[in-house]
Amino acid sequence: MGSQETQESYGQGRGAGRRALLGAAVLGAGGALLGLPGTAQADPRQKGPKGGGLAGLPVPTIVGHRGTSGYRPEHTFGSYDLALDMGADIVEAGDLVPTKDGHLVCRHEPEIGGTTDVADHPEFADRKTTKLLDGVSTTGWFTEDFTLAELKTLRAIERIPATRPRNTLYDGRWEIPTFEEVLRWQDEQTRKRGKQVWIYPELKHPTYFREQGLGLEERLAKILRRHGKHKKNSPVIVQSFEPTSIQRMNKLVDNPLVVLLSDAGSRPWDFETTGDRRTVADLVTRKGLKEIASYAQGIGPTLDLVIPKDAKGNLAAPTTLVADAHAAGLILHPYTMRNENTFLPANFRKGTDPAAYGDAFGAFAAYFATGIDGVFTDNADTGLLAREDFLRRR
Repeated sequence: MGSQETQESYGQGRGAGRRALLGAAVLGAGGALLGLPGTAQADPRQKGPKGGGLAGLPVPTIVGHRGTSGYRPEHTFGSYDLALDMGADIVEAGDLVPTKDGHLVCRHEPEIGGTTDVADHPEFADRKTTKLLDGVSTTGWFTEDFTLAELKTLRAIERIPATRPRNTLYDGRWEIPTFEEVLRWQDEQTRKRGKQVWIYPELKHPTYFREQGLGLEERLAKILRRHGKHKKNSPVIVQSFEPTSIQRMNKLVDNPLVVLLSDAGSRPWDFETTGDRRTVADLVTRKGLKEIASYAQGIGPTLDLVIPKDAKGNLAAPTTLVADAHAAGLILHPYTMRNENTFLPANFRKGTDPAAYGDAFGAFAAYFATGIDGVFTDNADTGLLAREDFLRRR
């Protein structure tokens, strides 16, 4: 469509400058993991120039997925704090969805029945409804039907209690954070810890919310500008599963931008609504990656796009995605490494209990060996130890 073409051509000029910033990260560190000649060995102690943005982060970068959701209810300050305590390089704080009165809050999904105690609040019983969320009939309570003041009366709970029953100990302890609160927390933690804290917010279902008059991109850009965190070296990476949302952000701010990619056969929802017949498989071709690089600096693929699984669920041979993305000037932060058997490739599971820990260290090593620039993980402590092992063995 016309506006999309305008944004893409605009991004080609701006994207090149921001990608140059990442050259040191990709060639100086990520390239070493690929075994490219003339590159230095990746070392988490190596940093880029002062104020060098992403190029100053350790490689492979450990991203605390929704904080430390392996140990605390996700998208809470308890989860975010623990991620920093463990040493995560970046905290995914948070998945951004709007309230009825236009505030951005941090929840995994707009439907909050599984991540808050809203079902225990009789005053909100009549808010339960069924909506079509990106084409999927979804029943529950939705953030866009609540004011911020109403959401602040709720408390977070563990999203997958059957797999992580110990996390239920913390049910009811923390509020739903707003993104404004996250930015203030980021500044406070940077001062407290004496080093820059990075965050990695995601725009959730932007087409869905735009259709309701709750456009996310403009709201996020306004907040980032208000806090002076809209620049190319700002410690805020913005991500979305919808490429056109990232194109829109590319026009509004100078932050590093990342396109998230689901399984190869899927189609981004914005493509569905605009009639774009391309799938993720098309986006991860050299042509598709080159296009992404015209308006973004990285991709966040599912781990299966980096190393697919065979019919038995074991890891097969890696794809060429890492090399192809690096050739296009993109970094890769795939998602999501978790310690439990149920989430691990079959050949790294231990025993038959799906909630028990498997050989997560072995799985981390296999993914690191492909040359990825970082990884999202629910278990930042495990990821950091795995990185230490991996770099030492090299």
